[in-house]
Amino acid sequence: MRIETTDPITGNTIKDPEGHPFVIEGAGDGALKIYFESEESRRAYLDIEVEHPGEDFKINLDNPVAMGGDARK
Repeated sequence: MRIETTDPITGNTIKDPEGHPFVIEGAGDGALKIYFESEESRRAYLDIEVEHPGEDFKINLDNPVAMGGDARK
């Protein structure tokens, strides 16, 4: 697990994170534990809406038209 001690809302580094609120994003070795200065900044982080474009495969963004210099065959 990776650990981040810079509050992403305030931008301040937490020198002693013990006792501070945190969020764990992901799981396993790739998980990220993010510490916050306060419960208010943790809540502000959790209130940020996240898009999940990898979950909506109804739209194909492939451009079938060749762009200048591209040789499409």
